[in-house]
Order: sequence, then structure tokens, then C-alpha cells
Amino acid sequence: MDFSEPPTKETLDGARRRLAVTRDAVGQLSTKINAAEATLAQIVQESQYAINELQAQRAELQKQVAKTMAYLSPIRRLPLELLREIFMRSFEDHPCSAWVLAAVCTSWRRLALRIPLIWSKIRLLTTQHASADTIRLWLERSGDTTPLDIEIFLRVASSKKASDASSHRPRRTASPLTPITPPWNLAFGGQQLSHYIVAPPPPPPPIGSMPIVMPPSPPSHSNDGWSPPLPHHERPVNAVSRVSMHWGHIAFFYLVEQMHRWERFVFRFDKQFTSMGALKSINGDAPILREFEVSSVEAAFFAEWPWLPNANSSSSVVLPRLRSLTLQHTPFKWSSPMLRDLHTLNLRGLPTSHLPLDRILHILSNNPDLKSVSLHFQGVLPAILPLASLTLPHVTSLTLGGHYLLTQLLESLTLPVLDSLTLDIEARDAIEDIISGLLTRSNRPPVQNLSIAYGVAANAANFYYGPGGLVIAWTALLAELPHLKTLTIGGTSLEPLLTTLGYPEDDPNQSQTLAWACPALEFLGLRSCHAHNEGVTKLVQMVEARNPDNGAAQAVGGVTPTRLARLELYECSSLGEDVMKWLDSRIADVLCVDPAADR
Repeated sequence: MDFSEPPTKETLDGARRRLAVTRDAVGQLSTKINAAEATLAQIVQESQYAINELQAQRAELQKQVAKTMAYLSPIRRLPLELLREIFMRSFEDHPCSAWVLAAVCTSWRRLALRIPLIWSKIRLLTTQHASADTIRLWLERSGDTTPLDIEIFLRVASSKKASDASSHRPRRTASPLTPITPPWNLAFGGQQLSHYIVAPPPPPPPIGSMPIVMPPSPPSHSNDGWSPPLPHHERPVNAVSRVSMHWGHIAFFYLVEQMHRWERFVFRFDKQFTSMGALKSINGDAPILREFEVSSVEAAFFAEWPWLPNANSSSSVVLPRLRSLTLQHTPFKWSSPMLRDLHTLNLRGLPTSHLPLDRILHILSNNPDLKSVSLHFQGVLPAILPLASLTLPHVTSLTLGGHYLLTQLLESLTLPVLDSLTLDIEARDAIEDIISGLLTRSNRPPVQNLSIAYGVAANAANFYYGPGGLVIAWTALLAELPHLKTLTIGGTSLEPLLTTLGYPEDDPNQSQTLAWACPALEFLGLRSCHAHNEGVTKLVQMVEARNPDNGAAQAVGGVTPTRLARLELYECSSLGEDVMKWLDSRIADVLCVDPAADR
């Protein structure tokens, strides 16, 4: 395009005419382009529709292929009798497997719902904010006659407190060990988490290593009438509050209705909760009940509930098979018919409970076939009636804790087959003479486990065991325990104990035959044991004598001691990195936690 300069009237008119022609040409080309793009879009749309149709047909065919392959699967040809046997084997290993099996497919669900036995073990870890309908559904699916094995653990304390409690870790450890005298395991009862249905926590749900297993919701063809509750964050705030207030009443309404089917009943909770009064409804006959436990971690204050452990001695209570009873921080009467003919008895009294010593002995005398006894009472009154001697010929494990008057109970007992003795009693006087008297009266049973002041009592601030502890004359006491394999001691002086356990030495003030103390000892645990300047030295000498670098320890009197396999030192003395490294080289498992003042 050539335009003359300067523009004239004629050139300007020519430019205007050319501009109009050019614009007409651009408009025509734009129309053609739009038409071509519309045609292309139509072609793409039709092609995409055709592709979608083909993909839908392919997906349908793939579904048919999957269904056909599933139909041709060998497990389809498995007889229902064998599939039922597989379900039963899975139930034996994993009590909650019925929830998973019922969610696989329609046929498996129908079969699972026709086997009440695989729903007979209730393993529920829950909170009071969760729905109690899970318990109802579990009970309904277990049928009408199947015996019930129930374990329900209620978490009331906040997760923050739980995390704070678990944040303390040992500073040094040679290998992963369980904590020294671990606290009562409320959550899992010593079993794996996978064996429990875990109720959902309040939102937002924590993301962690613990799986959250929920009961699968039934499909529409199910006729059990259950649907999962609304998620916590979708419920109104007042609705959540009502759930937490009434959880116990709803849950125990369903549970007590089936009390005639209880074979085992275990209910544990970590602290008081709003609907705790629902426990009062546990009353009536339980003709097949073998084990009963209601335990609280927190020591609370209760009135006397009109429930089964508080029944009068004249009450007609049908409990012909009850052999194991555990009541921790819950009310009970010493004369209750429930406290008779037991094999295992575990009682931890309330802070407000003050039983006379003769009534505690009466509880034991009502159970002549006892095998395991654990009694802990903070409040004990002097005996009203004279204490009579009592022989329990089958008791292998005895645990006494709490008030110092319980030592008088120990003086009344004879235990000819005692294997394990645990004492966590308030300090008043040394108790080695009491233990020696028990062993003498019992014809020196082969005690293999001894624990003194190692549990809760050793950690309580108001328990002070004095400069020597509950035992002063270690040599005389340990000489009477040649079969001892486990020794755990708290609140004592390190040097006398370690000297006794070390290489036997002559005592110029006494004439005696040299012998190893506790030659079968394999595990030594020390908690809050104070040491003087030679404490660490005595520890090294004891380990050197029992676990020499090469070969076995030196024989004394024809006896060679067993090598120590495990050593625990909890807030006793700062050992130092070099001593820890040396201990690791001599003992397979070593756990050392420095005193709080050194951390």
C-alpha cells in the first residue's frame, strides 16, 4: 500500500475506499473461519460422544469380565461349610473380624450374619462421645443364646493428657524394653489394637499410626435396621452433649439385658464420667459368668451402689461359675456373695473405704481355692475380732499394697506353693522378718518373683522408706530365696543390696558357709534407690561377679549363679556413658533412667 505524501483530498478518498474494501474482506474471512470452527466443534462433539459411548460400553464389559472372573474364582466353588470354618478360624485369631467379613460382599455378609458365634466377643475401645448403638448391634448379631465375652474400654481423659503422660522417655537404653512397672493398660488390656473396634474420636480425627476401625455400614438390603451415626462434626453441639451424658445408660441398658449370657465381662475406664451411675444397673443373676471386672484408673469417691458387688450376704445371687473377680476403685461389700469361691481376686479399695483387718482376712477365708490374690487398701482399720491363721494351699501369687497394717495380714497367712510375692506397703518398720516368717510357716516354697516397694507406693511422695528402706538385713532375707529369678526393689539403699548380690565374702562377725545370694537371679530392677559414693562401684562389682567377660561366674559351694539377663535402674544414680557402655557389654537388656535432678 503506497500512500503519497503529503496526503491530498484525492489520496485520502482513495484510502477510505480501500479501507472499506479491506474490512469487507476481513469480515468474509471471519465468517468462513467461524463456520469452519463450528463444523470442527460439531465433529469433536460427535466424536467425543462416540468415544464416551465406547468407554461406557467398555466399562460395562469390564464389569461383566470382573463379575465373570469373580464367578469363576475358586473361592466361589468353596462349600459354605468350609467358608464357615474359615470365618471361625479368623474369629479365633481376631475377635472383631466379623465386621470385616460382613463388608466383603453380599454372600459373605449373609453368611456372617447367620453365625452368631463370631459376634460373641465384644472388643470395643470407645469414648462417651461415640454412639452406644454399636454395642446394641453387636449384641443383636450375637443371637439369643451364645455366651458373651465382653471387653469395653472407655477413654474419658483427653488425648493431650495421654500424650503428655507418654512423652517421658528413658535417656539411654540398650534395647527396646517395656517401661519399668508399666501403668495399668486401660486401653488394650495387653492385646493388640487390631483386636478391637475403635470408636471415632472427636473431630478433627488425629492422623497417627493407630488404625481407626469402624463397623461397616450395612447395605440397603440389610434387615438389621442399623445405620451409622452422623459424624461428630455434623451433629449439633447440644446433641453431642446429650450423647456424652447418656452414653453409659444406653450402653448398660443393652448389656444388662443380656446378663444371663455373660461369660466374661470387663469394663475399664480411666476416670469418672457423666453417666457412671449406669453401673448401678448391674444386678441380677449371671449363671455362666466366669470373670467379672469393673476398674477405674482414677481413685474416685462413690456412695454405696445397689449393684452386684454390694449385695447383702443373705441375698440370693446366682453366680455358680464365677472364678475371677477384679474391682478397682469401685464400691463393694466385704460380705457380698460375689466374693466367694474365687480362684483370682483383685481388689483395690476406694479412698473412702476403711475395712477392719479381720474383714479383709474374712474375704480370703471365703475363697479357699484362691490361686492369685491382689489386695490394695489405702485405709485399713485395726482388727475387731482376733485374727486367725489362714492357709491358702493353692495361692501362687500374692500382692499386697497400701496401708501398713496389711503386714499383720501377711503374718496370718500360710502359702505353701507361693511363687510370686509383691509388697507395696507404707513404711513403718522393716519387713524382712515378716517375709521370713511367711516363708518358714509355708515350709519355704520356691518363690521365684519378689517385689518390694517397686510399684505405685515407691513413687508416691508421701511414702518415705527411711535410710534403709523396707528391708535392712538383705543377707538373711535373700539367703532364704535360692529359687528367686526376678527381684524388683524400690526405695532402699543400693550398697547393702548390691553387696549381698555380689561375690560372697567372709563376715568376721559371723560364722557361716559362703554361698551366692539368689543364684538363679535373671532380672534385677531398682527404682528410686538412693546411693552413696560407692553405689556405682558396687553395681559394677556385682555385675562383674555374676556376668564375667569370659565364661561363667565363679562357683562357690558347688553353685554357679545364672547370668543376669536384664537390669533396670529407674532414678537411682547417674552412671555415666562409660558405665552404661560397659553394662551393655555384659547384660543383654539394660534400661537406665537418670534421676530427675540430673535430667
